[in-house]
Formats: sequence, C-alpha cells, structure tokens
Amino acid sequence: MKILDQIAHGSSAISYAGLIEKIEILRSTLRWAVSLERPDIEKLLRQSHALRDEVMQLSHKERFVTAAAAEPTRTDQSPGVRRRALLDRSFVFEGAFGDNASLLEALEIAEKAAPTDMPVLIDGESGTGKELVAKVIHANGSRADKPYISVNCGAIPDDLLESELFGHRKGAFTGATGDRKGKFESADGGTIFLDEIGELPLSGQVKLLRVLESQEIQRVGSDATIAVDARIVAATNRNLRRLCEEGKFREDLFYRLSVIHVTLPPLRDRKDEIPLLFEYFGDEAAEALKRRPISMTRQLREFLLNYPYPGNIRELRNIIYRLSCLAGDSADLEHLPRDIRPAAVPEVAGSDGASVPGPSSLSDAKRAASDEAERVFLERGLRAVNGTVVELARRCEMNRSHLQTLLKKHGLRSKDFRNRTSSGSEERT
Repeated sequence: MKILDQIAHGSSAISYAGLIEKIEILRSTLRWAVSLERPDIEKLLRQSHALRDEVMQLSHKERFVTAAAAEPTRTDQSPGVRRRALLDRSFVFEGAFGDNASLLEALEIAEKAAPTDMPVLIDGESGTGKELVAKVIHANGSRADKPYISVNCGAIPDDLLESELFGHRKGAFTGATGDRKGKFESADGGTIFLDEIGELPLSGQVKLLRVLESQEIQRVGSDATIAVDARIVAATNRNLRRLCEEGKFREDLFYRLSVIHVTLPPLRDRKDEIPLLFEYFGDEAAEALKRRPISMTRQLREFLLNYPYPGNIRELRNIIYRLSCLAGDSADLEHLPRDIRPAAVPEVAGSDGASVPGPSSLSDAKRAASDEAERVFLERGLRAVNGTVVELARRCEMNRSHLQTLLKKHGLRSKDFRNRTSSGSEERT
C-alpha cells in the first residue's frame, strides 16, 4: 500500500528504478503465495503487470517533459544547437537529416508527441519523408518495442478495405478460407501508420472513426468486438481541410486525427540537407550494388544541388541509385534521366569552320577553361614523375585520394604515362 500511495500522490521520495524493484518483489511474492486462491493471485499479478507498465511509461514521459522544460526558447538557438539538443536528449532520428529550421520544428513536435498516445497527422508533398517521421514518433515513444504496422490506404481496393484493416472470419466472403487478423489487431499495443489517409473512401472513414471513438473493431463476418490499443499516425499529401469543404473527407475524422499536426517542408526548402542525402544514398546504393560509392563531376553536383526535386527525397534517392548503377567510377550529366537532363550545350563554329560545342554562359566558359588547365597540369605532372601517383601527390602537396579523384575526373591513367616513358626509352636506345 505504501508503494501505491507514493505512486498515487506522485511522490519523488523513491526513484522509478526503486519502484520497479519493489514491484518486481511484489510480483515474485504473489507468484509463490499459498494463502490466496489461484484466481486471486492471477488477478493481483495482472494488476502488478499493469502497474509496472504504467511506471515505465511515466518514466519515459518524465524524461521528455524534463528535457522540454529545460529547453531554451528556440529564438535563442541556431539550427545546429537545436539539433544538438535533440541528440543530447537521446532523440532517435531514424535517418532524418539536416539543420533546416522547418524540419527541426517538425522533429521537435514529434519529440513531444512521441511519449503520448495522441493521434498525429503528418502532411507534406509526396516524397518528403512522412513515413520516416512516423517511424521517428514510434521509435521515441513508449511503444518503441511494440509493433509498427504501415498501411497504404490508397492501395487497398474499396471492397477489401474493411477486411485489411479489421480482419475477417472464415466464410465471411468468397475466398475467406480462414480467420484473418487485420492491421489494427496486428498493431495492438504499438503504432499503426495510415499513409495516404486522404484516399480513404467515405465508407472507410466512417468505420475508422468508429474505431477511434470506441477502441474496438469487428472482423468482417463476426458480431464480436475486439478491443485494440493502437496509437494512430496518419499522413497525407492532400489538403484535408479543403477535402472536408468539398465533402470528400469527414470533418469529425479530420479533427480526430489531427490532435497533433506536423507539416514537412519540401526538399527545395531544405537544400542544406541535399549534400548529406548524396552521401547517405550513395553509400546505400554502393552497398546494394556491391561496389564503391560513386563520385560526381563538378557539373553534375552543381546541377543536383540546384535541381528543384518535384518528387522530393524519393526522387533524389532514385537519381542517386540510377547514377550508381549506370555510371562507372564517376557520374556526369549524361547519366541523368533524359527528362531532367539540362539542354545540350549550344554549338559554335570552330577555327576550321566545323561546329564544335561551346559554352552557354560566361560561368560555363570559365569552368571549361579551369578544367582544361587542370587536365594539362595533371598530364605534365604525370609525365614528370613517370606516372607515379604517390610522387606526384607529394610534389603537389596533395592528398593521394583527392589526386586519384581528379585523375578519374579527366580520364587520366597513370599507367599510360609509364608506358609512354618506357616506349620512349626503347626508341632512344
């Protein structure tokens, strides 16, 4: 009773670890009690299990509440400081990158929402990482060790929607050869992520609203209700408020889902994140293809840094995978998909009257001249050291790996210069 009183009154006289230890002693004592009937023992054990889970959840919540209370106002913090503060609070990023202020604001909201069971609605353009944020919320919450179930609402046929979400009994319809659990049952105790929630038909919205209100489901073909405890995170790339006004989305469901609202900025507004994504997806693609990470020419890198990415992070990932697959050691503009590749460089007349490619701007002309000077310098250096890269790096006071990258950029092979020198010596002898 003393333990229960301390919990009921929020006493800080005993630590959470001490409480859990005492609860474990209580459970052990009850398990071997001889003066109680077995049903009474089972009941008390269930209560102690529930108490232990509640204390664990309170401990998790208190960590975030304490961190939030100690957090300085965001106006006093730079993006780097805000990201570092998240790291210091043991925040699990699940692959989220960058110091963009809008992204950090979304992650800070996710951090505060994570330890609660409140529904979360995530919106943003397609490919901005909405499911990633859903995983962040799950990973940082008290349900992190419980199931995470993802459902694409736009990919389920209308006639199968109820069965997919809530399950069915054997014989409920043609093809139902056995009992089947739905997504909500599979997510019991954990998190269910409802992607593309704006594509859910009105009939499905009514059934989902009923589950949110009652925390119970009914399998198709059954009258029995099943209690479910699943934290709901939904996502959409559509304007649900506008859909509500058009009568295509239930307003009561919208308010049920958007207790916590997170908006993700498009990648074109998070350009600081692009170089990090180059490296991340480059390593990921290299591992998948069993090869070294691809390098990019300066022209390609500049193009990709300034490309608007209408498909956001998903499009960037696909481009990096394409480059890694189609290019050799170094990728250039020619390896880009044809529909986004920059227009061909205009041609100008050469000294012999023939058409040759020319620069399209002064900056392109300067870049071309710089590249040509760089190539000539490297060629002369390789000849001077008989194709020995280590010696050339030493003479130029340059990192060897960087020198190798420059040689690859210009298509120069050190062995070609060794062969030339050897041939020249043989001719002279």
